[in-house]
Amino acid sequence: MELAFAASVYPTNVKRVIYEIRPRSSKLVTNKRRSFHNKFLCSVAVAPDRNRVSKVELENKKHNLLLAVQDTQRGLAATADQRSIIEEALVSVEGYNMGAPLDMAVLDGTWRLQYTSAPDVVVLLEAAARLPFFQVGQIFQKFECRDQLRGGVIRNVVRWSIPNLLEEQEGATLVVSAKFDVVSVRNIYLQFEEIKVQDINISEQLQALIAPALLPRSFLSLQ
Repeated sequence: MELAFAASVYPTNVKRVIYEIRPRSSKLVTNKRRSFHNKFLCSVAVAPDRNRVSKVELENKKHNLLLAVQDTQRGLAATADQRSIIEEALVSVEGYNMGAPLDMAVLDGTWRLQYTSAPDVVVLLEAAARLPFFQVGQIFQKFECRDQLRGGVIRNVVRWSIPNLLEEQEGATLVVSAKFDVVSVRNIYLQFEEIKVQDINISEQLQALIAPALLPRSFLSLQ
């Protein structure tokens, strides 16, 4: 808490009185250190904590942004008006602490996609909406940059499936990896590394279909 002091009347012919004001449980406690015989008036103005106010404002802006992207199916069903509102809310969040360098410790981790206007991602969502044999589950972006100063590794992770052949929504995982370098407070440079499919999980129906053919047979059963 920031405290501002202002003395409305200050005597010039006596010793000063020093008050130490400490915030404690939202109350102001005054501890008198020295006293004198003459009295004077002292007013205390309590200013709001700017850091606390800024953090509250930022959380409100984030909340408004998340509300704006709801019911857009991660951007697939967003109308022109919704995209305009989302862009405005996004710019409002980006305006907080603008110009500060990227904090790699905060960026490090796995982030789940809530909304996108990127064509290469929207086309996947469109395909899943139109094709009955293709599903797109959760999409993540994973940054590996802890203890790094100017870059790291970024991985785009897409969970997808083919109904009846693979498990619902998460039958397989597509991972696209790239190295990144920070070139400015708003831009990073990407260098593609690899693309791979992993964690393939076949459906129970397919397991039941192929299991008999894969079961070990004895010599007698083969006769």
